[in-house]
This record gives sequence, C-alpha cells and structure tokens, in this order.
Amino acid sequence: MKTVWTGRVLSAIPVVMLLFASVIKLMRSPEVMQGFAEYGFPANLVVLVGALELGCVIVYLIPRTAVLGAILMTALFGGATVTNVRVHNPGWIAPVLLGVLAWAGLYLRDVKLRALIPLRKPD
Repeated sequence: MKTVWTGRVLSAIPVVMLLFASVIKLMRSPEVMQGFAEYGFPANLVVLVGALELGCVIVYLIPRTAVLGAILMTALFGGATVTNVRVHNPGWIAPVLLGVLAWAGLYLRDVKLRALIPLRKPD
C-alpha cells in the first residue's frame, strides 16, 4: 500500500503543475501571452496548448487510460524541453523531471505496469 500511495504522490506533482499551466493558458494570462511571444509561438495557439495540456491530465488521471496519458504527457514535456533548450533557457530540466515523475508515479501505482517492466534485483 505504501508503494501505491508513493506513486499517487509522485503522480500528483506533474498533474498539479500541468493543471496549473493549462488553466493559466486557457485564461490567456498576460504572463503566458508574453512567454509565448518570447518563445516565438503565435498568440492564437495559447488556448489550444492549454486545452491539450488539460486533456493530457484528464487522460492520465483515468486509471484505464493512464498509460496513454503518460505517453501523451511525455510528448508534451518533450516539446517543452526542446522549446526551452532552443532558447537557451536552463529551465529545460523542469519538464524532464516532470516526465520522469509522471512515469515513476504511474509505475508505482499500477501493478500491471510493474509486472510489464520488472526492476531486477542485483544478483
């Protein structure tokens, strides 16, 4: 039971971060609009990106679709990583860590995933 709860806590971190990011994009906050401009993205994509982020969170939170959600979140975090690297922002590590946390959390809370990808004990 400790494993499952640890997984839930780890899963909550990227979920909360992505949920917050999606809400401020959907609200078209001035800071987000400025950030999109600085990163070279057109302003008309803000709501679309926010909706995609929200969709990833929802799919990740549904137990039957959590693996698909983790795949989608990984793609989203990969895009965020590349975007930050492209503009030489040292914050690129944050989406990498969030992706790792998403998978680690899912691994710990999903018995079937742990059976599919067993971690070996040292010989």
